[in-house]
Amino acid sequence: MIRLGSNSPTRALLLKNFGIDFIQSGGNFDEDSIITTNPKAFCYEATKGKFEELYKKYGIEELPLLVADSVVTCNNELLRKAKDLDDAKRMLQLQSANKTSVISCMIYKSKKLELIDISITTYEFDKFDPKHMQEYLDSKECMGKAGAIMVEGFCKPYIKNVKGYESTAMGLCVEKLKPYL
Repeated sequence: MIRLGSNSPTRALLLKNFGIDFIQSGGNFDEDSIITTNPKAFCYEATKGKFEELYKKYGIEELPLLVADSVVTCNNELLRKAKDLDDAKRMLQLQSANKTSVISCMIYKSKKLELIDISITTYEFDKFDPKHMQEYLDSKECMGKAGAIMVEGFCKPYIKNVKGYESTAMGLCVEKLKPYL
């Protein structure tokens, strides 16, 4: 049993699908306090900030703590969660017929181990169908997702090539975590 320090339903689903017992306890770390626009540095700093907040609150005496964060980057631009539907549309248009990377960082700490990992999964997308993209935007499923993408949903039919784990793109590289549990 571990403590998932994240409010993400997708990360919870990943752990469940990989047969990992957990309880979910998210935090309130302010990602807007991070100054860097370097995608990898931002992802690490966000994960570290969330970890420090939840480590102070819960520690690791009862349960090991797992915290993760993800960002999306395309054309070297940091793509965070969309501010509104116009921002989501802009990000999706940038990624259409382009390469897009999802960077996920995790920190796992138990009494015996501290694991810090940054994983990257890169997708090459076909051109997004404008009508399908508008339906996705109208559904608002894109909101609350880094880069407004959903590789297991909207983006799936447009994937031409992928390098890396799908779990990384969904917010947590469980394949790298599981051997340590």
